[in-house]
Amino acid sequence: MGMTIGEKIIARAAGVESVKAGEIHTVNLDYMMSNDGTTHLTVDMFHNKLKKPRIADKDKLVFIVDHNIPAENPKTAAAHRKMREFAKEHGIKFYEGKGVCHQIMVEDFVEPGQLIMGADSHTCSYGALGAFGTGIGCTDFLYGMVTGKSWVMVPETIRFNLTGKLREGVYPRDLILTIIGDVGANGCNYKVMEFAGEGAHNLSINDRFVLCNLAVEAGAKTGIVEPDEKVVEYVESRGRKADNLFVSDSDAVFEKVYEYDLSKIEPVVARPDFVDDVIPLSEVGEVKIDQAFLGSCNNGRIDDLRVAANILKGKKVHKDVRFIIAPASNSVYLQAVEEGLMEIFLESGAMVMNANCSVCWGSCQGVIGEGEVLISTGTRNFKGRAGHKDSKVYLGSAATVTASAIAGKIVGA
Repeated sequence: MGMTIGEKIIARAAGVESVKAGEIHTVNLDYMMSNDGTTHLTVDMFHNKLKKPRIADKDKLVFIVDHNIPAENPKTAAAHRKMREFAKEHGIKFYEGKGVCHQIMVEDFVEPGQLIMGADSHTCSYGALGAFGTGIGCTDFLYGMVTGKSWVMVPETIRFNLTGKLREGVYPRDLILTIIGDVGANGCNYKVMEFAGEGAHNLSINDRFVLCNLAVEAGAKTGIVEPDEKVVEYVESRGRKADNLFVSDSDAVFEKVYEYDLSKIEPVVARPDFVDDVIPLSEVGEVKIDQAFLGSCNNGRIDDLRVAANILKGKKVHKDVRFIIAPASNSVYLQAVEEGLMEIFLESGAMVMNANCSVCWGSCQGVIGEGEVLISTGTRNFKGRAGHKDSKVYLGSAATVTASAIAGKIVGA
């Protein structure tokens, strides 16, 4: 019996010829990533819970400060310091103020066919390059850090066959929100969401990042786009290898198969307080907003900033709206500067932040107050996600967010 992409990656990591869904395997990890959300807890356990604390392989570890940067209070500053000093003591790769963790990992580390675990739920983003990325808690991170290994129960795979191309004015963000709305927030629980077919290959690496990043919002263990020559070009242009371009066998077994014609996708929004409460943008009605946010690990890349700049050029942000923009990484930020996008943003009245999680995380920048409404390219819209428990978060594409910032209400571009 053939294997899926996810099964092939797990088999490689486990050092066996084949695996089947439902089996449990011990796996060697290619990388482990932890950010400032929980690393300080892992460090405390390392020092206080282990009889013989050690690091299995420092070269497989990456620490990234991105959630609350710069620190907004003394408690956060202390957590950052603990993380910084531990990384220095053990020679761990350490990033601070360089951007969102998943963007940095894709830019600097991920290779196709790798198995990577990260102490953040959106580690599934790495499937954009044909890797198996999945989120874990800090206890599991500690185990992997001291052993270099972990365990995986092989997930079933749900395949999404994509055909055609997205129409002008429709974006990968609309596609993945549509899929989540169709299958539900629990529709892919502990599954691999595999995106394949002509439509998948028509998407850029940045586009694929969007799909895989939000796979966890359908409950998935990970999301993986079938790798191709675009992955090879991306990875090799950054001095890395693209040796394990796994694709599913013709006789691989899928739990379900969905078919999506990209040309039929339309702009959508996810309404508060659930990512799967997705409706066409045309049906959203009259929803005034107080704030708009463009950024996060889902939509903070140069493609999204270009879309926003094209819409904003020569226009002004609505007088009653705060429009916050946070590039996903410093490299994205610099590219936006070189292309003149930052000038457009600032002249429009938008506020440009440093590269970090920002409003998506809801605890550092742009926190919204009671009764306020946010339209966001962030990853989640749960109650209280971006501030007060009685605030409201709508999710949309970069185009929808930008057009809404200008109009003062949720509208299309």
